Amino acid sequence: MTSSPNTTSRLDEFLTAAKGETLEFAKPKAKPQHPFSIRLTQEERERLVLEAKGKPLSVYIRERLLGDGAAPRKLRRKPSADHALLSKVLGMLGQSRLANNLNQIAKAAHIGVIVLTPALIEQIEDACRDIRIMRDALLAALGFPPAGSGP
Repeated sequence: MTSSPNTTSRLDEFLTAAKGETLEFAKPKAKPQHPFSIRLTQEERERLVLEAKGKPLSVYIRERLLGDGAAPRKLRRKPSADHALLSKVLGMLGQSRLANNLNQIAKAAHIGVIVLTPALIEQIEDACRDIRIMRDALLAALGFPPAGSGP
């Protein structure tokens, strides 16, 4: 019975792992973080919240306990309710069929189904301008630069 190279390498990996040795190409796994809980009275918690001055309580306690030896944590920024609502409105504006409708109007004008009077052209231009203003206002409210002002 002959064994293939693939079977031999898998067997070697198994034996190495069984002996507790690590393979050269195997990366050690990151150590899991272990939570630690502590019970506080309401007064103690309120005092810590005041001392934290807006920082998350866990960050403040970690800094106080470990000082400069505290490992930095990723800060997660949760969008405010206003930003979430504005983002939703901007998404709805993007998903609306306004651009498609304007394209259909332009196509109908090109084939002569719609007679383009100066008044109708002005109304279409006003609608486009209004849509652009809404989009720019939403982007500005979300903190993005206005359209056309590069990085």
